[in-house]
Amino acid sequence: MQLILVVFLSSIGYFVSCTRDNTIPPPPASTAVTITRGTNIHLPGNMTTGNAAEWKLDKSHSSVLWTTNYVAAAGLLTGRFNQFGVHDVTDAKMLNYVATGQPLKDSSWAFYENEPAKSFLTGYVQINTSNTGEPGRDAGCNIGALGTVAIVAGTQNLTLTNLAKIKTTEIKFDPLSNEYIVTLNLTWQGKLTAPLTKSIVGKLKYVPKATVNATYDVFGLQLKFQFNCRDFGIASTSISDKIDIECNMNFNNK
Repeated sequence: MQLILVVFLSSIGYFVSCTRDNTIPPPPASTAVTITRGTNIHLPGNMTTGNAAEWKLDKSHSSVLWTTNYVAAAGLLTGRFNQFGVHDVTDAKMLNYVATGQPLKDSSWAFYENEPAKSFLTGYVQINTSNTGEPGRDAGCNIGALGTVAIVAGTQNLTLTNLAKIKTTEIKFDPLSNEYIVTLNLTWQGKLTAPLTKSIVGKLKYVPKATVNATYDVFGLQLKFQFNCRDFGIASTSISDKIDIECNMNFNNK
């Protein structure tokens, strides 16, 4: 009887072990990013105050930031441009304007959430308004190092040597995220004798439309890209080759 019991228990053990060996393990949990896109369309129109169908850049809540490594050190150098705009500044518009704010409408853009081929963005910064938070540096070595001139009070300098411009040539879906891949032209003279245009690839993030206090709507665009300042003749030993740019643009329909 004992022999029969031993054989029976051994058989159960063998059956259980075989069953476990041949069990197909469950598939791993999916790590794919869930991509969701709406159908929002945002256009500037004439940017008429009170027209909810026309979107306006909220400059006071927007920014153009730059970051680079300090050469031979671990720390970062950071700053922002105080004056910038979303306008296609043609040669005829490259002037000094007597104005306290940006003199050109922020109208050179369009955004189609689900049709990126229709979207475009054209913008600029005034190089001499680079602001590191150190006035002595901003009004001193930065001016000569960047190939521009000092700020003149009451004047917005949109002349050739004081402008860096971007213009998108392609915007398409990023297949790995809800963001977009952007190809753009960066045009700047820097320390060269004439402006140079470089093609650069960056990323664009859309912050979807939302309503504020049940009175107006807002949305955001965040553009990030990197360029090599040595391409533009910048030889300063205070900064590394690569400059990271982050454009945070907030819009409203007030």
